[in-house]
Amino acid sequence: MNDVRASLAGACADISADPEADPEELILVDEADRVVGHLSKEACHAGRGVLHRAFSLLVFNEAGELLIQRRSPHKRLWPLHWSNSCCSHPRRNEPIEAAAQRRLHEELGIRCPLRFLFKFQYQAQYDHAGAENELCSVYIGRYSGPLRVNRSEVAGWRWIAPDALEAEFAERGAEFTPWFLLEWARIRRDHRRELAEIASPAHIP
Repeated sequence: MNDVRASLAGACADISADPEADPEELILVDEADRVVGHLSKEACHAGRGVLHRAFSLLVFNEAGELLIQRRSPHKRLWPLHWSNSCCSHPRRNEPIEAAAQRRLHEELGIRCPLRFLFKFQYQAQYDHAGAENELCSVYIGRYSGPLRVNRSEVAGWRWIAPDALEAEFAERGAEFTPWFLLEWARIRRDHRRELAEIASPAHIP
């Protein structure tokens, strides 16, 4: 599989030199997050997926609750599953921090400061035709204010306390996206201090 991925990445690197190439292509990376080429979103998620750069955002309110969203029924992968506040991919030549703010505004109608926590690599198979294969950067943030949710991207949303979220994971984890389960477990294991700070009602950004 690594040989196939390397060959595909090499071919995409040649394509990416074309100034007429699609600027919305995703960024292919190796395991060290070095850019190896570009590829369409559809192709990145076909089969077992091709490793690409992504981000995942967890936004808390002043009460310490996490905003979670239910994915649109029109999503190719994990439609109608509950997930973290926002997740997506940077485009060609787009810094990941800029992409994160862009998607916050496009999906939820908000902007807020974000704090980087960690990167992790995962592959999750949805069905025989599609998968996630990402090197994902995880950020947390704080926002208090109205949402302007894009209903073409988000089927539903709610604020939930961390302890209540843990209970839902235990009771019906299959209703949540795999990357959300993975990143939340790592946050609880390795970033409890940052989580306590951002989720504290007394926290001041």
